[in-house]
Amino acid sequence: MLRNLLVSASRSLVPMSRQSRLVATQAAAAVQQQPKPVATVDGELVSLHLPSGEHHKLPTMWLRDNCQCPKCFNSQQMSRIIYWDELDTSVKPADVQADEEKLAVKWSDGHRSEFTLEWLKDRSFLPEDQRKWLDTTYRLPKVAWNAENYNSILKRFKYSDVVNSKEHLRGWLEAMAVYGVAIVYDTPPTEESLLELGDKVMFPRRTHYGVQFHIRDKPNTTNVAYLKEKLEMHTDLMYYEYKPGINMLHCLVQTEGAGGENLLADAYYLSEKLKVTNPEAYKALSTVPVTWADIGEDGGKTFYSLYRAPVICNDMFGEFMRINYSQPQRSSHFNATLDQIVAWYKAYDVFTKELNSPKNQVRFKTRPGEILTFDNIRLIHAREGYDDKPGNERHIIGQFLDWDEVFSRLRVLRKEAGLIKY
Repeated sequence: MLRNLLVSASRSLVPMSRQSRLVATQAAAAVQQQPKPVATVDGELVSLHLPSGEHHKLPTMWLRDNCQCPKCFNSQQMSRIIYWDELDTSVKPADVQADEEKLAVKWSDGHRSEFTLEWLKDRSFLPEDQRKWLDTTYRLPKVAWNAENYNSILKRFKYSDVVNSKEHLRGWLEAMAVYGVAIVYDTPPTEESLLELGDKVMFPRRTHYGVQFHIRDKPNTTNVAYLKEKLEMHTDLMYYEYKPGINMLHCLVQTEGAGGENLLADAYYLSEKLKVTNPEAYKALSTVPVTWADIGEDGGKTFYSLYRAPVICNDMFGEFMRINYSQPQRSSHFNATLDQIVAWYKAYDVFTKELNSPKNQVRFKTRPGEILTFDNIRLIHAREGYDDKPGNERHIIGQFLDWDEVFSRLRVLRKEAGLIKY
């Protein structure tokens, strides 16, 4: 009986052993058959085929220029440390190998470079990937608005939240980047409050009006903003080549009577609309240079500021970048051809009528403790006149931020939140 049991057991064990070996062999074969990254050299490009089906083409000179080895790149400084004249621009890949984690390149001069696949995909040259990086890391896409949808896009942030929470600070800056306007409320009624908010970004922008400026009735001033009369639609400091980016207006005291309302219009919306509805007017306003000027005195300093630029400024890709608009600060010196000037005035009239249309403007009155923050590069603003008298004063503190500092701070906050990478 014992012999029969042993034979039976041995018979049952043999098939199991063979089955195990078969499973192991099949698993190994499956691993071997699983697609792996494949890299090949194709002239001035390295072709990288990934198991996901992605196909990336990488310029060989770009790979050599961006070698991540310690001799070429300082990971602590996050910057390239090899200088251009140290590079052999005739260098070629002698061998390229890819695995599940990296691409390795051996160069014809003996240098070796390694790049993680994640790093390469983050820097993909595929158009859709480049667009994604531009929209998430470089600049958040703008969303246009007019009076109809203004209330749906306006974001409000509590002052204490913004200055004490990175999440709320990021939310405020994201709203500014996308919509160009936001309101910070429950602000302490001190001059230092605006400085503290600016310092949370980086630091305020000083102009010839100082770090801060007090907007209230000042008889005999050279600045129309310091009068109680109506202030027409305009942008601030359009006579600066490097115009301050964000305008911050902290309401300390607001008139109780009629007047004193703020008006805003989105020049990005108006520009994009004009491009479609009246291409000739758009062309004139986006190509004919206008001289913008500010001549006067403030704080004991005399100034004579000039800058030449079109009303609508676009970047090298033809995308909206900046608006310049101010009737008082538009100089009588007009350096353009006669035909251009004739066409420009007709276009300016078309644009101004659209700008002043109630469907394109929003009107409201800030309350004490509110900071109206808006994009001075994008929005056009105004203020209704008011009756300044005892018991009916209006006192606003103004301050600027630069977009370069704002975008820098916003990227850091988005990186810390895991939304973008370096």
